[in-house]
Amino acid sequence: MPSESSVGVVAPQRAHFSLPLALKSGARLPCFDLVYETYGTLNAERSNAVLVCHALSGSHHVAGIYADDAENVGWWDNLVGPGKPLDTRKFFVVGVNNLGGCYGSTGPLSANPETGKRYGADFPLVTVEDWVAAQARLADHLAIETWAAVIGGSLGGMQALAWSLQFPQRVRHAMVIASAPKLSAQNIAFNEVARQAITSDPDFHGGNYAEHGVVPSRGLRLARMVGHITYLSDSQMAEKFGRQLRHGEHKFSYDVDFEIESYLRYQGNKFASYFDANTYLMTTKALDYFDPAFACEGNLAAALVPAKASFFVASFSTDWRFAPARSREIVFALLHNRRHVVYAEIECDAGHDSFLLDDPHYHALVRAYLENIVV
Repeated sequence: MPSESSVGVVAPQRAHFSLPLALKSGARLPCFDLVYETYGTLNAERSNAVLVCHALSGSHHVAGIYADDAENVGWWDNLVGPGKPLDTRKFFVVGVNNLGGCYGSTGPLSANPETGKRYGADFPLVTVEDWVAAQARLADHLAIETWAAVIGGSLGGMQALAWSLQFPQRVRHAMVIASAPKLSAQNIAFNEVARQAITSDPDFHGGNYAEHGVVPSRGLRLARMVGHITYLSDSQMAEKFGRQLRHGEHKFSYDVDFEIESYLRYQGNKFASYFDANTYLMTTKALDYFDPAFACEGNLAAALVPAKASFFVASFSTDWRFAPARSREIVFALLHNRRHVVYAEIECDAGHDSFLLDDPHYHALVRAYLENIVV
């Protein structure tokens, strides 16, 4: 349920863009739609807008509830709302479903205007940089010249960083939370295992499963189970589940014995019921490809020279997927360039998912930073 200070009932909006979008891969989208939500009021100067960028399985539904589904609470409702760290009494907050998503924005499930059929496997690979370019079109649509802040966790933090490089004049503050300047080999390996789980599902049909009236749910389920393990810390799993038995005794079978097995199966089944497999494949590849320093022979400080924003960078002690050392790489590179940076390394036992939780210390730091932004 939403908190007492929720933004309340919200409704998604849709923006159509008829001009083609050139993608980093060399492909081109002739036109596209973005679904988004807004919270709060844009001031007369149009200077109080904040863009919230979502992570792998997130969406435009950042805060509040829907009139026909009060149980569908925005994924960052604990952070966004009146009196919350990202205070909608001060800021006009925008959440957008990224290009290629499966929550209404143009993606693999959408109709290809050139064929009239669903894109499916023909939807081009998009990157973090492509998402930012599409978000800039949305900013133009909303007549927002400059974001007071762009904020995101995990993959959303990568987008905030990319905004500061692609459109340095259009973002005053970049808030990069539980993120990294690029994925480690281990992270790429986890993503590849997840993709192999999906593409080896007999119902995948080369990505054109919709034409066959099926969903590669077994592959999606396994992909989510693998991913979910990496989002949690060992201490959190031990505290929540330990070696608790589902039925109080060993069943000596390959079915569920332990509570952690039951939890992972539940999360996998739930995810496979609503998320699109092609979107999952594309999004994990976007994660893999993100590397601003690639064009600078690995020199991150050189890559971050264009950034003009002030930065808030935060990491979590038990996040082994995007460890604090990865956030410090961003901080050191920015300091090398004499950028203004606030860095917080937060003690929290929830692993990578910490950025989604209502941790008092974490929220106090975010609140303090945002309160000091002049709009």
